Amino acid sequence: MGRKLTDAQISAFKRDGFVSPVDIFSPEKAAELRAALEEAEAKYPEAFVGAARNNAHLNLMCLDEIVHNTDLLDAAQDLVGPDILNYGTVLFIKEPRDPGFVSWHQDARYMGLEPHVGVTAWVALSEANDANGCMRMIPGSHDILRDHDDTFGAQNILTRGQEVPDVDETRAVSTPLKPGQASFHSARVIHSSQPNQSNDRRIGFVIQPYMPPHVTQTIVPTYAQLVRGQDPLGNFQRAGRPTRDMAPDDLALRDAVNETWSDILYHGAKQRRDF
Repeated sequence: MGRKLTDAQISAFKRDGFVSPVDIFSPEKAAELRAALEEAEAKYPEAFVGAARNNAHLNLMCLDEIVHNTDLLDAAQDLVGPDILNYGTVLFIKEPRDPGFVSWHQDARYMGLEPHVGVTAWVALSEANDANGCMRMIPGSHDILRDHDDTFGAQNILTRGQEVPDVDETRAVSTPLKPGQASFHSARVIHSSQPNQSNDRRIGFVIQPYMPPHVTQTIVPTYAQLVRGQDPLGNFQRAGRPTRDMAPDDLALRDAVNETWSDILYHGAKQRRDF
């Protein structure tokens, strides 16, 4: 039995490349976090445009709180061990009737992190279901890395619109989440999400990934936070935590991290987009 996950959940992650759902926050706490996020969104709209949605935990207190939540870290520890770095975060917000989608892909193909032992935590701050574009996974597809095609599709919300061709969608498993629940997936598992066809926002906050300190960035040096245990190796520049929303030094750090992310995620690409 793990600290947070059951033996069955840990086995499912190893077998399938993901585990879902995992209870993290109460519905009341999830509603509180959503309200805090949307209050910040109304007050600081510039913090929710384009690349600013990447690594917003460095400049918004409510997202920093999620990253360092004890239950979330306990679950991560069950999968990656007691010493944990947070590489970064992404806000995935799909507005009502938003045509944006995420194509079938593997995170490990383009993140530059080696070895592929980190886990992504996808935290729902709103309902996530088939109607509004919850995540879908291909069980067991974390066995090998596939080739990806860069599409740069207008409605594809991935950086390059990268996708794995010829995915057998009959094997796909949806991972619906209630507010306050999370899923965890391997950087190697093939996953996607469909457009939001509902009348409410679909708000997902993604820690990508929680990882042990022996992971290295192979493309461009960048930052990470130590969120639990120790980091004896120092493979990443150390990122701090915000003490208030939108402090100038924190925004400068976020922008510095995002500049390195752009160089990493678009490495070898024929064009770049502002996210």
